[in-house]
Parts: sequence; C-alpha cells; structure tokens
Amino acid sequence: MNNLDNLKAIWHTAKTDNLPTSKEVMRLIGKFRSQKLRNKWLVIILSLLLFAVIVAVLYIVPFKMATTYAGGAMMALSSLLLAATNFRSLKRFNQLEDCSNLDFLAFIEQTRKNQIFYYKRTMVTIISLCAVGWLLYLYEVTYQHPLWCIGIYSAAAIYLAVMWFIVRPRAFKRDTEKLNATRERFENILKQLKSYETS
Repeated sequence: MNNLDNLKAIWHTAKTDNLPTSKEVMRLIGKFRSQKLRNKWLVIILSLLLFAVIVAVLYIVPFKMATTYAGGAMMALSSLLLAATNFRSLKRFNQLEDCSNLDFLAFIEQTRKNQIFYYKRTMVTIISLCAVGWLLYLYEVTYQHPLWCIGIYSAAAIYLAVMWFIVRPRAFKRDTEKLNATRERFENILKQLKSYETS
C-alpha cells in the first residue's frame, strides 16, 4: 500500500506547467505555414513583375543587337522559372493546414530535402540564366566604349561573385538554421507531450 501512496504523491506533484497546449502546437504550425506562404507569394509576385518589365522593355525599346534580346529573354525566362518553382511548392504549404504532429515533422523533413535540391540545382540554373542574360543585355550599351565596357563588366562580375559566393551560401545557411530550429522546437514539444503521457 505504501508504494501506491508514493505513486499518488509523485503523480500529484508532477509539474505540467511547462507542457505546451494543443493551441500552442497549432500556433507553431500555423506560424510556420503563414510565413512560408507569405514569402512564396512575395517571390512569385516580384518575379512576375520583373518578367513583365523585361518583356515591356524589349518590346518598347528598339534595340539594335540580337545579344540584347537574347539577354532579355534569358532574364525573363529565369524570372518565370523562379515564379513557377515557388508556385509549385504553394500546393504543399496549402495542404499543411490540417495535419498531425508526425505529418508536420515529415513535412519539415521534405522541406529540408527540397531546400537542398533548390540550392544545388534549381537556384544554380536560375542564377546562371539570369547572370548570362544580364551580361548579354549589357553588351549593346558598352560595346562602343571600351572603358565603359571594362568598368561595367568588372562591376557586374564583382556583383555576381559576391552574390554567388557570399550572399547565396549565407541565405542557404540562414534558411537551414531557421528550418532546423523549427524542427527541434517541435520535436521538443512532442518529447514533452510523450513523457507526460507515459508518466
């Protein structure tokens, strides 16, 4: 009988103040979902605006060289690819509205895999198209002035190198850290809930 009394005493003195409520879990999922959806819609809108501006400039301004049109077409294509990539992932985030805890963890893991694929493949394609298109587009402005050509292409090369070797890896690292922090926080919440259920 003494063991039963000890068990009751432990049961009644267990602290459950730091356990998250189901509303907190849903709030975490909702916050993650709304942030990602907002960012994706923003990228889609800006990409489509950029596409429209490039096409309008190519249509309105009478350029003389084919390199300008080729460069503009490559930049427009890269903005369309960026919009299409983000639009495709909207469906996944819209399905996140009603999901279980395990579904959310699986979703985060899939998001991490998609992030790595985007960084290694899709982003490389989009940035390469845009960079080559931009360099071709600038050629008509600079080809008659050698000093301008050297100056503008040097500045463009420095800008592209900074974006590729500094900004791109930092952005990937920041996004990965945010995603890992969300996953770890959610896993900690699940561990707390499981330990409470088993105690």
